Amino acid sequence: MTSQAVKEVLLVGFGAVGAVYSLILKRSGRARVTVIARSNYDTVNAQGVEFQSGKYGDIKGWKPDRLFQSVAEALDRPYSYVVVTTKAIPELVRTPTLLAPFLSPPYSDTYPQPTYVLMQNGLNVEVDLYRVLKKLKRTEEPRIISTAVWIGSRMIGSNVIEHNDFDRVSLGVYRPSTTNSTNTPEESVVLSEFSDILTAGGSETTIVPEIQRVKFGKNFWNAIFGISSALVQYPLPAIFRPPHLDPDASQDGHLLEHTPPLDVPETPSMAATASVPSASPAIGAYTIPFLYDALTEMYNLGVVLFPPSEGSPGLNPDIAIKTLMNTSKLHVRPDSVHRPSTLVDVELGRPMEIEVILGEVVRMGREKGVDMPRLETLYALLLIAQNQLLRQHHEKKASL
Repeated sequence: MTSQAVKEVLLVGFGAVGAVYSLILKRSGRARVTVIARSNYDTVNAQGVEFQSGKYGDIKGWKPDRLFQSVAEALDRPYSYVVVTTKAIPELVRTPTLLAPFLSPPYSDTYPQPTYVLMQNGLNVEVDLYRVLKKLKRTEEPRIISTAVWIGSRMIGSNVIEHNDFDRVSLGVYRPSTTNSTNTPEESVVLSEFSDILTAGGSETTIVPEIQRVKFGKNFWNAIFGISSALVQYPLPAIFRPPHLDPDASQDGHLLEHTPPLDVPETPSMAATASVPSASPAIGAYTIPFLYDALTEMYNLGVVLFPPSEGSPGLNPDIAIKTLMNTSKLHVRPDSVHRPSTLVDVELGRPMEIEVILGEVVRMGREKGVDMPRLETLYALLLIAQNQLLRQHHEKKASL
């Protein structure tokens, strides 16, 4: 039977995702929520948070049970869960550094280690923390819940959160091996207890035996479409939406007349993507087949990492074309206004999550001998932008 006792929960990272999930945790009635708000502490401490949510309603002046500006201030008690909702940007801070006060004396000698819950984009975000925990308690297996989160939320200013009508999360135990596809009874208890808290708070949850496969599947979109959008600095309708469907298109709906003539042999990728809408004939002939081929490279790596077995279905063999088609359907519409988070980061001059979204894919591809020239090209080019954003970040930090 799952315990109904109130759990002490620490949440690190009070952005758009962290704020919504701190609300969910508090709404459950099963968690006493301590939040670490670093950059927006002063505003949240003075005014609280305003939620404009299609799911949870309009809430003003909301605060967690406790609010601190640093992890070091919150070491006065043991926690059942430490939830990390910061962006995963290892060039700025690695997870063990962020959580260092928990991973060293006197805290590590005084209290048992909590279950860590990583609600972050990207792949292999758990590796650093797992290794440190393994060294800290060599006779214990680290308790790390990894997640794949789908949520529509964004932060306006420093304390206003816009949230639409959904938030759902898949949860699984992190394991170094990708070939173990079953949860032990002990792992099932760890997952169900935290899942029950989120469900009681209103979120939709799914417990899975292979969280790394689920995260890899979700990363298809981020690694191709989020990265491409950041690279060209335009949202996805710039790829898929024909001119006559633009919100400001003229009444006669004519196509652009300056589109260059196309006289190229059809490739297999062009044939496979012929029904995908495009913003111009040239984009349909070159860009969309390129994206399809990049998705296929991701799939080829996924087949090696997650082969089908008795306990695992492996990856969906149609994932490349389905991801492309589903994305085009959303962004061909005149009302499509979504901007990928990587694009928003570039527009605001912030470093991106490029290493965990794409860098890890490239490194795993090289390790496994999987050829991925398109993904390596995207990564190589975006590294230039990331390098400049990191320089600007450090210069700004030094000037404060």
